[in-house]
Amino acid sequence: METIVRVEHCHKTYGTFRALTDLSFSAGRGECVALLGPNGAGKTTMIKILYGKARRDPHPETRVEVFGLDPEEHELTIKQRTGVVQQENNLDDELNVVQNLKIFARFYRMKPSRARARIEELLEFMELSEKRDQPVKALSGGMKRRLVIARALLNQPELLFLDEPTTGLDPQVRQLIWDRIRALTRQGVTVLLTTHYMEEAYHIADRIIIMDHGKSLLEGNPRELVEKHIEPQVVEVLIPSYTPPSGDSLRVEHSEERTLVYAPSREELETFTAELPAGSYFIRPSTLEDLFLKITGRRLKDGQ
Repeated sequence: METIVRVEHCHKTYGTFRALTDLSFSAGRGECVALLGPNGAGKTTMIKILYGKARRDPHPETRVEVFGLDPEEHELTIKQRTGVVQQENNLDDELNVVQNLKIFARFYRMKPSRARARIEELLEFMELSEKRDQPVKALSGGMKRRLVIARALLNQPELLFLDEPTTGLDPQVRQLIWDRIRALTRQGVTVLLTTHYMEEAYHIADRIIIMDHGKSLLEGNPRELVEKHIEPQVVEVLIPSYTPPSGDSLRVEHSEERTLVYAPSREELETFTAELPAGSYFIRPSTLEDLFLKITGRRLKDGQ
């Protein structure tokens, strides 16, 4: 697989704060790679370094390449081949949907005929055709987010940066965006995604990187990581200060109002939950969110 993004031993500090520490990863053509981590983990900082909005710290062992080019030396060349969806929608509220897209088409120096055709393609792709003449300020949050993604796709990018693309959106819009991301990767577009939604990363990412304090803690295919690094079954006991029976195969995590007991099989959990009051517990398969919390911890950190 052709490597589109290569990061080796990347560091970034803001004053005394270390945003990135010795971070390394790569992304291949047509691959969706998700950066996961608590607020302040360094996800957005890494994205900004890749598209030239932030400068990495100078270290002799550091190597950062997009399409084989250093973003610090070839920022404009890289931007011509990429699309960026930032956390904020940053649309022009005084213009309508088509006008917002036309302005960006001019930035890419697209011929008017090509721009019109591409805009029509994207309005249909993001299911916005019926809103083409609506002012942006009249759109819902989900429509605005789809418009931002459409705008990022105007230049038919080979690499798409998505910084928390579905935060605050309803399930229908989120599912539509997931489908569009899948379609793009099938077309050979590389997607680099940051998200707080574990379900999102699990369903659309080929590979995830769990980060904390600017470091990579775990990397791999989300399904394989869940199978390898966490017990397959968990019971959530909704009894404060509950003390489960001890057992070599059981792992226990406590929160203020819940106790979570992880086990290799559902049968091992059923041996003691049968004695609990009805409605005070439920057994379920472990998820990527369980693994994320196991790796990064359940306690809130500074900045969260």
